[in-house]
Amino acid sequence: MPPDVSIHTIGHSDHTPEAFIDLLHQHDVTRLVDVRSQPYSRWTPQFNRETLQRDLADSDIDYHFMGDVLGGRPPDPDLYIGDNPDYEKMGKRGAYQAGIERLIALARTGRVAVMCSEGEHHHCHRHMLITQTLLERDVHVLHIQPDGATVEGERIARQLSMF
Repeated sequence: MPPDVSIHTIGHSDHTPEAFIDLLHQHDVTRLVDVRSQPYSRWTPQFNRETLQRDLADSDIDYHFMGDVLGGRPPDPDLYIGDNPDYEKMGKRGAYQAGIERLIALARTGRVAVMCSEGEHHHCHRHMLITQTLLERDVHVLHIQPDGATVEGERIARQLSMF
């Protein structure tokens, strides 16, 4: 049976606001879910939270911030191995699981794109963590590439602990 929910992902990369919004419109996105832990940047200030929220509203796209529960850089030092996020541990947190439920609920009532900053999804927690959770729940995932093409979400092998 095909999945009844589909969710896109996208990275803002270094797009102009106009080009980014054009990509969202190209894929009929009506809701953007921001999963950046810190939704601000010195390098791409056009994607700072308030600026992005205003630009999206002007383009009839709803903005939802969920970086506090779905972000890839949580403030809890117990969720890291050295300097690297421990996605397995993060994925088991109750707040994360509740965030996934909320994300799926949003996708049932509109076309959702999950956004982070990284243009290439293979280098981002939206692929390594969020997509993996969604695929486990039979949600269809499509990654919007910087050129507008889409790539199907795919499962990645989980690393087995050596301990």
